[in-house]
Amino acid sequence: MNFNKNQTILFNKNLNSLNNPTLKEKLKELSITHYELILGKDSLDINLKDTKNHTFLYQDAIKELDIMLKTYNEKYLLYPVLYFYGFGNGILFKALLKNKYHKHLVIFEKELEIIKIMFHLLDFSQELNENKILLFDINILEIQDYHELCSNDPFFKFSRTYFLELSSDYYEKDQEDILNLNNNLTKSFKNNILANGNTSLDILRGIEQFIFNLPTMLTHPPYQNLLKQRENLSDTAIIVSTGPSLTKQLGTLKQYANKATIIAVDSAYPILAKHDIKPDYVLSLERIFSTSNFFDNDFKEFDKDITFITTHLTHPQTIKNLKNNDRNFLLAHRGVGLLKYLNFKHFEGLMDGHSVANIAYGLAVWLRHKNIILIGQDLAYAEDGSSHPSEHIYGSFDAVEKSKITYNLQTLAYGGKNMVYTKEVWNLFRHVLEKHISQTKKLKLCITYNCTEGGARIEGAIEKPFKELCETLLKENLKKPFPKVEALSKDKQDELLLKSYYKIYKSIKHCQDFSQELLKAYNHILESFSNLNLISNLNEGKEILDYLIQEIDKIKTKLEDGKNMLDLYEILGPLLTQFELNLARIYVLNPKTLEDSYNKSLLWVKEHIEFFNMVYEHIKAQEKALIENITPLENELKKRNLEKYMRKINNAK
Repeated sequence: MNFNKNQTILFNKNLNSLNNPTLKEKLKELSITHYELILGKDSLDINLKDTKNHTFLYQDAIKELDIMLKTYNEKYLLYPVLYFYGFGNGILFKALLKNKYHKHLVIFEKELEIIKIMFHLLDFSQELNENKILLFDINILEIQDYHELCSNDPFFKFSRTYFLELSSDYYEKDQEDILNLNNNLTKSFKNNILANGNTSLDILRGIEQFIFNLPTMLTHPPYQNLLKQRENLSDTAIIVSTGPSLTKQLGTLKQYANKATIIAVDSAYPILAKHDIKPDYVLSLERIFSTSNFFDNDFKEFDKDITFITTHLTHPQTIKNLKNNDRNFLLAHRGVGLLKYLNFKHFEGLMDGHSVANIAYGLAVWLRHKNIILIGQDLAYAEDGSSHPSEHIYGSFDAVEKSKITYNLQTLAYGGKNMVYTKEVWNLFRHVLEKHISQTKKLKLCITYNCTEGGARIEGAIEKPFKELCETLLKENLKKPFPKVEALSKDKQDELLLKSYYKIYKSIKHCQDFSQELLKAYNHILESFSNLNLISNLNEGKEILDYLIQEIDKIKTKLEDGKNMLDLYEILGPLLTQFELNLARIYVLNPKTLEDSYNKSLLWVKEHIEFFNMVYEHIKAQEKALIENITPLENELKKRNLEKYMRKINNAK
C-alpha cells in the first residue's frame, strides 16, 4: 500500500506521539500485506478489506459508528475509562473523546497493520500524547503490563465498571484472543483489589501486634543493615518453600547447601532441621498464632548462625518462641501505614506480597544474588490432593480440602503441558511472584529458575531440574557463616523508642479529635437526610441533597489529606478502597430525568452516611489498640531510665 508525502508526515506525527516504545518500533518496521483501503464519499466512510479472508472491517462504517456513539452517549456517558478490542478506523475513539468525561480509551489490537494504515489517514497525535488513547499490542502483552495498567488510577478506581467492547463485528474472528484478554484483565483487577488490603479486623490485629512488638523491633538489628552488610556474598540463592514436591529435592539441597544462600520459609524450617540442612535465613510473615508453632522447638546448635526474619506485626508468641531459644532474629517492615507515619527507615525493605515466599524472593534480590532458585514452590495440589510435604507440622493436607472433588480451580502446570488444581490464594501468591520476576528481569537484576519440578507454572521463571542446575551453577563452598549484623547503638535505640512513644501518643490524640469532629458532622448530615422524608417537592429535595454532598466533600477532603491522615490510613485503607470501588458504580450512572438525578444523589449521600459511620468505628478501634498495646514500650523506656522524657511527652499532649 502506497501513501503520499502528507500521509507519511501524518504517520510520523502519530508515531512520535505514541507513548509505547515497543509498539512504536513495531509499527515503524511493519509492512502492510493483507489489507486493502476502501474510501467512501463521506470523510467518515473509511473501511478496510481483509484480503486473506475477504471480509471487511465494517459492513457500513457510518451506520455502525452512529449506533456505537448512540449507545455510549446513552449508557456510558460518564465512564472515565472505556476498553475496546480492535482499533478499527479510529473514528469512534476521536468522537468519544469529545466527551469531557471520557479520560482514557484503552484499545487492544492484534492486527497492527490496521493501526499503521489509520495512522496515515487521521491525526491522533494529541489523544496519543495525552494518553487519552492507550494502545496495546496483544501479541506481546506480559503479566507486568496487565499489572501496571490495572493497579494505577483511574483504571483501578473504576475497575468495577470495567467491560470490554469490540469496536466492530470484524474482530469476532479473534474470539479466543478476546476471551484470554478479558480473563487476564479481570484477573489482574481482582488480584489488585485483593492486594489493596486485608480485612479491617486483620489490619487491626496487625496494628495491635506492631505496637506491642515495637521495642523488640527497635532493639534488634535493622533489616537495612543486614542488606548492606551481606550483599554480594553469594551468587546463588535457593528459596525453600513447602509445596508437596519439596521432599524429592531435600537430598540435592543437602548436598549443595554450603554452595548457595539457603532462604527458607518458616514452615520449611522444622523440616530442614530434621534433615540437618542449615538455612542461612528463615523468614516468617503471618501475624496469626499458629505460625509461632514453627518456632516452638529447640534445635540447639543447629540454630547457631541462622538469621530469623519476621515482620513487625508478627504474633507476640512468635517472638517469645524465638527469644526462648536465644535465636538471632530481627523484625522488618514495608514502610507503609503506621510505619510510614513513624518513619523507621532502618527497619524497612521487605518486598510486597502476601506469602512468605514473596518476601523471601525480595531478600534474595536485595542481597544481589545473580541466580534465584525456587524449590517446593508448587502453588498447587499434588495428584493425591496433598498441599504440603508429609513432614509439615500441620500435615500434608489442607484442613478443609481433603478431597480433590472439592477442587474446581485449575492453572497451567509446571512444564506447560497439563493443568493442575490450585486455589485463589495460591493464584494471588503466584501473581505477585510473577510480577516480581518480570520486574527483576526487565532491570536485569537476576535470573529466576523454577526447580520445583511440579505444581503450577510460574511465568518468567526458567524451568530446570534442580540437580542439573546445581551441578551447573554451584561449584565452590561459600564462606559461612555470614558476618553478624549488629543492632543500633543504645543512644540511637533510645532516640527511636522515645520518638515512637511521642508519635503514638500524638496519634491517640488525633484519633480522639478527628473522631469527635467526624461524629458531629455525621449527626448533622444524618439529621438533614432524615428530614427528606418530609419533603415531597423534588427540586427542594435535590437542593438539600446538593447541600449534603457539599458537606460530605468537606469531610472527604480532610480524609484525603495524606499528610495529616497518615497515621490512620492503615486502619482505613481497605475500607477506603472498597468504598471508592463501589462508589465508582454510582458515579457512572447517567441520570436522564430530574427523578433520576434525585435518586442518584440520594444513593450517593446514603452510601456516604454509612461510610462515615464505619470510618468512625475504625478510628475508635485504632485509638483503643494504641492505648492497650503501648505498655511494652513504656516498660522498655522505664527500664532505660527515660521516664523524665516520657513525662514531658505526656504533659505536652
